[in-house]
Amino acid sequence: MTSPQLENAGRDQAAEDASAQFYRVMVVDDSVVVRSMLTRILESDPEIKVVASFVNGQQAVDNVGRLKPDVVVLDIEMPVMDGLTALPKLIEAVPGLKVVMASTLTRRNAEISLQALDRGAADYVAKPEARADISGGDFKQELLRKVKVLAAVGRTRSKAPGPVSTGIKDDAKPSSTVVPQPDAPISLQKPSTIQPQILAIGSSTGGPKALTEMLATLDPAFNLPIVIAQHMPETFTTMLAEHIGRVSDRPSKEGEHGEVLKPGHIYVAPGDYHMTLARQDGEIVIQLDQGPRENFCRPAVDRLFVSVAELYGGKTLAVVLTGMGSDGLKSSEKIIAAKGTVVTQDAETSVVWGMPGVVATAGFSCANLPLLEIGPYVSKMAAGGGQ
Repeated sequence: MTSPQLENAGRDQAAEDASAQFYRVMVVDDSVVVRSMLTRILESDPEIKVVASFVNGQQAVDNVGRLKPDVVVLDIEMPVMDGLTALPKLIEAVPGLKVVMASTLTRRNAEISLQALDRGAADYVAKPEARADISGGDFKQELLRKVKVLAAVGRTRSKAPGPVSTGIKDDAKPSSTVVPQPDAPISLQKPSTIQPQILAIGSSTGGPKALTEMLATLDPAFNLPIVIAQHMPETFTTMLAEHIGRVSDRPSKEGEHGEVLKPGHIYVAPGDYHMTLARQDGEIVIQLDQGPRENFCRPAVDRLFVSVAELYGGKTLAVVLTGMGSDGLKSSEKIIAAKGTVVTQDAETSVVWGMPGVVATAGFSCANLPLLEIGPYVSKMAAGGGQ
């Protein structure tokens, strides 16, 4: 190799090493104002670099292979090529790419976002209706948290170098809580020998797709009431409940305050409400409240699971599916203490092995299973108790 070639190779390596110090993000939105705001939010974090921004999906598809971002923040409605059309092309061009869909809180956009999650998008963010609110604290924290965790998970799985922190505090700075490694040691609890009377499920990032796939594998004879806390905003949870009902062929709806649980029915916590269970006049009813967020979330898995454990004790069957953060950890400990059963999704099939990972590695899981094995497992538990 000649001297100039050596110099060029050295510069290329130096540029690659420098780039590895940041999470690389591409922003795709047809609004120049929104692109500018998203870029400012993302680059307010020293671990993130916006490598490019584009006005439509076609531009993103044409350039993603060259730029190789860790994460793409992708608008839904754009001219030339919309986000849903661009999504599979982006993922095909850069295997392992994490795509976060960005949309406003309309029923149509919620439905499209769910389709995008089914087609491979890792997560979504709900853009505020007022553009001034895009730069606000809640949206900023959510966007930074999701982008950083997804980028870190992608790099971990590809073994690429980069920033090491994958946990985010409420101020969007690194915390000591990280996504457990896939090979982290797990010590399993013994499942309850008591036949369960309820199935409680908690999920977040990757959850909508995981929920539909898991519930579709339940035995047709499975007849327990099912309560779900999925981290999602209002409107999105309405669409999710309807989608789950179609896929699972079971009655499915958002939970309503005071509603009595029925066998074989599915109840999804409404966005922006905590959903808990209580005993009233001899029956188990749903309660909704807008108390403080827990684990950054409302609905929170911990709030639902704790109420279930208090009512059902050893007859509790809970499942923690894919999701970032640690929501469900404290309540899983309470379920195990009450002699109930907790099942976690394994690292390989999780979009983010955060929520199930912290439960499993803390020793509160009775079975850590691939997604498609969870439905048959809980069906067997419901039919006959312990394994």
